Amino acid sequence: MNTAQDTLKQMSEALRQCQSNALNLSALTHQWRADAALLPLPSRYGEVLGDLLDRIEAGALFSEESCSFSQKDLLDKLQLWAEKASAQLQKSAS
Repeated sequence: MNTAQDTLKQMSEALRQCQSNALNLSALTHQWRADAALLPLPSRYGEVLGDLLDRIEAGALFSEESCSFSQKDLLDKLQLWAEKASAQLQKSAS
């Protein structure tokens, strides 16, 4: 059975692959949008994640130098989102 924590682990693994250039940004954002919809999180998590993913997709259209925000910083923020989501899921489960 695939639990919410398992889904979040899959999302984090995709993020690690993207950070090591083994997965492109488009595939990452597509997977995260699909997987996040399966997570039983408060709506604010979806709003924050949607904003981050939108910014990543917009930034992917430009080179790192011409982008007004760093892709690395945005990917770091995805990692922080995943950590907070995990804590929220653990809190909800107890």
